[in-house]
Amino acid sequence: MQALLFSSLLGLLVMVGAHHYDGPWKDAHATFYDGHDIYSGGACGYGDLRQQGYGMNTAALSTALFNQGAGCGACFEIKCVNDPEWCVAGAHPLIVTATNFCPPNFYQSADAGGWCNPPREHFDLAQPAFLQIANYKAGIIPVQYRRVPCKKQGGIRFTVSGNPYFDLVMVRNVGGDGAVTSVEVKGDKTNWFPMKRNWGQLWETHEMLCGQSLSFKVTTSDGKCITNMDVLPKDWQYGLTYEGHNFN
Repeated sequence: MQALLFSSLLGLLVMVGAHHYDGPWKDAHATFYDGHDIYSGGACGYGDLRQQGYGMNTAALSTALFNQGAGCGACFEIKCVNDPEWCVAGAHPLIVTATNFCPPNFYQSADAGGWCNPPREHFDLAQPAFLQIANYKAGIIPVQYRRVPCKKQGGIRFTVSGNPYFDLVMVRNVGGDGAVTSVEVKGDKTNWFPMKRNWGQLWETHEMLCGQSLSFKVTTSDGKCITNMDVLPKDWQYGLTYEGHNFN
């Protein structure tokens, strides 16, 4: 497989969960954030969101939705509801990718500032995404949301970092259900063995794998698994991204 350096990939969306797509809308609320961290990968480990293809339609999830990193990459359809003063008239529902975590604030109540406190389901949107469905002065809006399938471009991408004694693999651009629940790796001289979620969508192993071609099994939360054999060649290098096959 061809090695890819971090490059700008536009319009990539990922989705989480074994769910009934286009199912019933659920109630939640949304706020927005801005500033220099708007393109940071945050708690999901994606790095620069522009380079990784997520763009501005991103969200940080509350504890209930983030699910200790399993919500990373989730794709949600969101619409502003029940607030004609602050909702953008005629706006189409917004599709965002979960790329960060909105931490709880237990110094404030869940209905007065602690918007991301459990068990609330809340979206802290990047400001450009928020403004597609609501006015800036709204601050916080009632929304309805549902998980939707994602349309992917290209294959699953594996970015490797670490050292010969510790390999860290970022898994992104996963199609189909999109929510990566487990990753297994196999060297050409080893059997399959599971990787451990380090944080977000970063998966680790302490096996000695340098100099071996590497294969990966990626399982999503709907139980589907895809195997990419020898997606990393024997001469793979740290810091590079390798592309395999994707879910349909």
